[in-house]
Amino acid sequence: MANKTALVISAHSADFVWRCGGAIALHGKRGYDVTVVCLSYGERGESAKLWKASDATLEGVKAARRTEAENAARALGVADIQFFDCGDYPLELDREAKFRLVDVIRKVQPAFMLSHSLDDPYNTDHPYATKVALETRMVAQAWGHEPGQTVLGAPQLYLFEPHQTEQCGWKPDTILDITEVWEAKKAAIECMEGQQHLWHYYTNVAENRANQFRRNSGGQAGGREAKYAEAFQSIFPRTVDEL
Repeated sequence: MANKTALVISAHSADFVWRCGGAIALHGKRGYDVTVVCLSYGERGESAKLWKASDATLEGVKAARRTEAENAARALGVADIQFFDCGDYPLELDREAKFRLVDVIRKVQPAFMLSHSLDDPYNTDHPYATKVALETRMVAQAWGHEPGQTVLGAPQLYLFEPHQTEQCGWKPDTILDITEVWEAKKAAIECMEGQQHLWHYYTNVAENRANQFRRNSGGQAGGREAKYAEAFQSIFPRTVDEL
């Protein structure tokens, strides 16, 4: 029997590490094959440290970012990582690139998908990636697109945490305990040498979300212990038989 699957659509090649590395590692440990698609390397807008080298070039920065992301993916147990190299600042996908992503979605047949918040005034590449995720999810469900292929069902799209939640209209409704895979996420974070200024920040985010996990799992009445967690906002209603 084939493993369950999940798909992460990341605007830049480091986003999946900070924002959902724990979810990737945890589900991999649970037997999921997780595919990560990096729509760009983040070579222009998210590689400041790399550009400070006197001999920096665009292709050299891209190569460094790819190596970092591949190392991080190995640390997290990613089944497959793909780089679309669509360019960043601004990120733009033409029709061909969108259909390429539709092909990935149909091939993976994810049980759930992960991408960015619906708004981010600090980085418009992020909500653009989510717009593309929603658009390609829709196309992947269409029976008239490439008839004969297996159409997509209705995977939940979870929006992972933006850098400044208050400015992005992001309201989490799901908190995931990632304590048991924290060391894997920490190792992945430390692969992203071009953005060392974020290492402590996202460690702190995980600790804060763990506090909220404890509170929402029972609080002082017996909440479950958690040291590190990630939070997500779901887009679609969840179908249940009981609450």
